Formats: sequence, C-alpha cells, structure tokens
Amino acid sequence: MTERTVEDGTQPATPAATSLGTRAARSIATTTKTPAQLSLTTPRWLLRLLPWVEVEAGTYRVNRCVAYAVGDGRITLLASGDGSRIMAEDMRELLALRDVLDLRLLEEVAGAFRTKHVVAGTVLAEAGRPADGLYVVAHGQLERRGTGHYGEPTVLGIMGEEEFFDEEAALRGGDWPYTVVALTNSTLLVLDPDRLRQLEDEHPELARAFGQFRDDGESGGTGTPAVASGHHGEAELPETFVDYDPQPREHELAVAQTVLRMHSRVSDLYNVPLNQHEEQLRLTVELILEQQERELLNDPEFGLLNNVAPAFRVRPRTGPPTPDDLDELLTVVWKQPAFFLAHPRAIGAFGRECTRRGVPPVIFEMYGSPFLSWRGVPLVPTDKIPVDPVESTSSILLLRVGEENRGVVGLRPDRLPHEHAPGIAVEPMGLDRRAVASHLVSSYFSTAVLVDDALGMLEQVQVAHYHQYA
Repeated sequence: MTERTVEDGTQPATPAATSLGTRAARSIATTTKTPAQLSLTTPRWLLRLLPWVEVEAGTYRVNRCVAYAVGDGRITLLASGDGSRIMAEDMRELLALRDVLDLRLLEEVAGAFRTKHVVAGTVLAEAGRPADGLYVVAHGQLERRGTGHYGEPTVLGIMGEEEFFDEEAALRGGDWPYTVVALTNSTLLVLDPDRLRQLEDEHPELARAFGQFRDDGESGGTGTPAVASGHHGEAELPETFVDYDPQPREHELAVAQTVLRMHSRVSDLYNVPLNQHEEQLRLTVELILEQQERELLNDPEFGLLNNVAPAFRVRPRTGPPTPDDLDELLTVVWKQPAFFLAHPRAIGAFGRECTRRGVPPVIFEMYGSPFLSWRGVPLVPTDKIPVDPVESTSSILLLRVGEENRGVVGLRPDRLPHEHAPGIAVEPMGLDRRAVASHLVSSYFSTAVLVDDALGMLEQVQVAHYHQYA
C-alpha cells in the first residue's frame, strides 16, 4: 500500500497488526549464544610448530661437545654524555687481551679509543693498504668487501653496533685483508697504532700480551677430530677423541601462573547454556598460553631472541628485509631449516620488497591457513616478536627444530598432578569465607637450542619502508 502524507506533514496511523510481532515473540524465546570471544587470542603458531620434549625431573640438560670459540664477538658499549664508551671488561673479546685479568689495564685500553664520525660512502679500510687502527662500530652499518678470483667485487658481510675489525691487522701491523665502506652515517671508536705503542711502553704486562699475540696469535683449535682418509696400505692412523663440555647448560622449566576466582552463586545458577567454570577456565588458559609463547621468544634466559649465537646473526643489507637478506639467513641455518618466525609487519615489509623486485613469494598452506614462503620455507607470523616503536625495526628468526635434528625444542613436564592439558595444571584451592572458589592455573615450559646452528636471526630490519610506484 502506498504511503500517504497528510497536508500538515504527519504520518497516518499504523495499521493494526494481523500476526504476532518479532519483538513480542522474543520475550518468550531464547537466543543462540557464542562462547565469550577473546580478542587477544592469536594462532600461536610457535606453540604448534615447536616439537615438545617431555621433561621428567623439571630440568633439561643440553650436553654438547667442547666448543673452542670464546666470547660473543662483540665489544659492549655503554652510553655516556658525549656518545659511547667501551665496557672495560669486554676488552677481553680481543684475543690479545683474553688472559689479562687486571681491570685497570683493560680500562686504560678502553679509554684509549677516540671517536670518529663518517658519512655514508666513506672508505674506512682498503684492502692491501696498511691498517691504521682497531675499529669498534658504535652506530651505523658497514660493509666488508673483497675481490673474487677474477677480480670481481664481492660482499663479505655487514657489520653493525658493537662489532669490531680488524684485530689481526691492527695489532700485528699488517695490511687490511678487505675493504670496509660505511653504508650509513656512522660513529666509530678507533684505537690508533701510535696510541697502542704508547700503552705498551707504559704497561709491560700489556706489552707482553700484545707481543705474545704477534708471535703466535693462537685462537684455539677447531674442535674437529683427526680422521684419515684416502690413504693406501698400512698408513699410520691419527688418534683422536671427542671431548664433552664439562659445564653443560641446564634448562629449568619456567612457570606462568594465575588464580582463577569465581563466586559459588555464579557457578551454581548461571550454567545454561554454557558452563561458567569451563568458560572461565578456557579463557584463562588462553591468556596463559599467550604469555607462554611471549616468554618462549623474549625471556632473557631461555627466550629464542636472546639465545642466537653471534655467528648466526645477520644484518640487513639496506634496512628492509629483502630476498637477499633471507637468502643470507638461509646460509647460516642451512641444515633442514623448518620455518621463519617474524612479526606480521616484518612479513609485510618482506612482501613489499618482493613486489618491488617482481618476485612474489610462493604461498605455502599449513593447518588450513596460507603462509608466504621463501625458498620453500614458510614465513610464520607472531605478534610476540617486538617492533621498536621509535625506529620501526624488528627481527626475523629461522629455526631448525626437533631433537633428532639437533634443533630447537620446547620443554614441558612429563606428568602433572591435576593436569588439564599437556604442561598445564588446574588445582582447586577451595572456598573462602565470601563463598568465592579459587583455582590455581599453572603452565610449565621452556625452550632449548641444542646446537648453535639451529637458530639464526636477521636483526634490526626496517618494517616501515614503502615504495612509490608511478
């Protein structure tokens, strides 16, 4: 029926209803309800993809063979009023000073460095020319360049904050073995040869340490057993053995806990259609698992981001994560890499770089979800890897997983009293005088890197770089 408007602008009266209206019908009907939705929940891919080892006694020992590499290859810098200064104790990262115990002498060496500022493109060292000092990078990025067999230029690596070059050439008075160019405006701390000689004249113990290094420069063995091959007849065979690390690392299970509280009136009266206790427990376990994944990545002791060996840290070539950078990461974790792990913004930044180069990543399907992949290795997203809010930088991990592969494993208890799920216990704590029931919800977990080459990291990648297209 066509609506009519009266001359004074009012609507005519609504016709009388001829059937029951929906509003009235709802008053004696029920609704279909969903469980409570928690927006903080994520897929927690790391917890799904990480192989878990059941720990019987709460502690997991990682036995390794003896490793001869000492130190982390970086000299720690401290902020000061006029820039950066070297932590004296970390001067033992230099092979020449590894056995010097006198902190006063180390402070003398650390204080002898001067600050040098350079602009992008500056050549700091040129292959074949005499070394003019020992350099420590305080800020910026440098590139080491070499020359190939046919004279073609090669890139040997990227250096960043707290890395140094070149102890061998600087302390022995030789030539630079490679060329070093500043990729960005950079700040360096430099120990000049003249100042080094002055320190040796003033301190006989330093002179002995540097002199011994110049004479032999031994940095320890390689740890590779001697094995003969390709011989004929009754050749004398080498003798060897594989030594064990006398101080293996032990991982104690960490815990995430909370107390779930619920009034008895709620659990007695409001359990239809959803059980209130089960819903509260489900949501609490979700929050604990989110925290568990966060700790597996960020904990200062066992978190994966803090357990990458220095030799397996890669720096981006230009800032954003490019296909070249992920290729470089694959060269350090090349034995059965399982997956990359990155913040969604880092994966988005990598996708933009692939689009820019016209090499779209292949889509990899897992658990019914699509993932970007590179060289057949999926890029798995997690929001637990932090993004620096000021510099918009993050990191990308690459893992090999499983005990049988000498990779990364997750740790959880074998059995728990009041076990609710693997590694999670829910223990009743009784009612208090306010008729509130309490339950202790506990999750026990940790992670272990069985050997160093199971975990690599592309660090400080720029995730806020965008391209302008015509």
